[in-house]
Amino acid sequence: MTRFTPLFALLLSLSAWADDRSVYGLHEYVRLPEIDLEVPAKLDTGAHTASLSARDIEYFTRNGQRWVRFYLAIDKAHGHPIERPLLRVGQIKRRADDLGANAKQQYSARPVIDLDVCLGEELLRLEVNLTDRSAFQFPLLIGADALKRFNAMVDPSLKYAAGKPACTAKIAQNAE
Repeated sequence: MTRFTPLFALLLSLSAWADDRSVYGLHEYVRLPEIDLEVPAKLDTGAHTASLSARDIEYFTRNGQRWVRFYLAIDKAHGHPIERPLLRVGQIKRRADDLGANAKQQYSARPVIDLDVCLGEELLRLEVNLTDRSAFQFPLLIGADALKRFNAMVDPSLKYAAGKPACTAKIAQNAE
């Protein structure tokens, strides 16, 4: 009997840890308040970063700082350009099915911006890379790095478990 006590304590602590997490479905609605947009997103634990569907991406300088200008590559989305400070240009590993038979480039360079993201009732500022995702069903992909910050558990059998985004608080400055 004493042999099972540590195991029982471990199981209890794991269930308490899991209770602190928000459970989301594979697909969730997300609000991007800075650009006044609600979009469906795919929560992908196999991806590291978050990606937003963007087109006509241009780099420019404003007051000595690098910025990026883009349009959303989303049906029914804004027809005006969005301008954001550029954090960096990230190297994102390309999907194997995106590579041709003779392709040597394993990574694509993508601009990375900060963007406020509301998932469920939580609002966080996330690093999001920009790429044309118009060939995909979901214009926003939220990867594992952001999911950790949301303290999220993803149940792939669920869809839209959090309902419509309902953020009212200011940005939570979680440690990354």
